[in-house]
Amino acid sequence: MTLVAGCGGLDARTSSPTSGKGSSADVADARKKLAKLAVKGRAPRTGFNRDNFGPAWADVDHNGCDTRNDILKRDLRDEKFKPGTHDCIVLSGVLDDPYSGKTIDFKRGQDTSTAVQIDHLVPLSDAWQKGAQQWAASKRKEFANDPLNLLAVDGPLNNQKSDSDAATWLPPRKDYRCAYIARQIEVKTKYEVWVTAAEKTAMEGVLSSC
Repeated sequence: MTLVAGCGGLDARTSSPTSGKGSSADVADARKKLAKLAVKGRAPRTGFNRDNFGPAWADVDHNGCDTRNDILKRDLRDEKFKPGTHDCIVLSGVLDDPYSGKTIDFKRGQDTSTAVQIDHLVPLSDAWQKGAQQWAASKRKEFANDPLNLLAVDGPLNNQKSDSDAATWLPPRKDYRCAYIARQIEVKTKYEVWVTAAEKTAMEGVLSSC
């Protein structure tokens, strides 16, 4: 299923949205899905650990490349790959950052790789407090590596976001917020992750401006 790069979603393995405005049909679809999400309070963060979601960047699709490099390959342009890795390890490329609108040169290295990070649109900690504690380990691993929930973004902004939901953090690039919220809704719908009342209100506010 290929979805447009606005308020809806996308073919998460082959494309990455950079525009924020979607068609009225996409907006309506996001609103319908949001209306169906369960609304509850946050469960305690007790017991949360990154390891609860399996090894970081596992090769869950068995294509020979880890998830981080899969997403870099999908979201960057003008990529260069490490020789002998079957175009798996991305050495460099250019990111048109959806969160800020900036153009970022990515270069693999101990001191440079963090300029571009892979964001979980729905953070693992957020999911943990909204249903994932009860999931099987296999489902948590799938969630952590699902391309639908992953996006290459500006590293400092990803650090700023941390484990925030829509009630406490939105991309500074306002014309990307429709796509951002719609994709969070898509992920939460797929995995039946609930939303808080404040989070739902924030999402509704963004969608009303799409």
